[in-house]
Amino acid sequence: MPQIDSSKVSRWDLHGREHTVHVHRTGVQRTIRCDTCGWRRSAQFLPWLKAQEHLEQAHQATVDPTAA
Repeated sequence: MPQIDSSKVSRWDLHGREHTVHVHRTGVQRTIRCDTCGWRRSAQFLPWLKAQEHLEQAHQATVDPTAA
């Protein structure tokens, strides 16, 4: 079974722009990186939650494109 080493969290801001944070995994360590501003952080626990928090705080991007 192939192992997934990366994923992403995407949110839209109120102007309709998409902002994406990528989560990359190496062993138990995860690195999160914002495509919009280049922000980068390592996170061992809850990287997707930290990615969502960054999108909300830094870019006011709160609209989930997957929620219908």
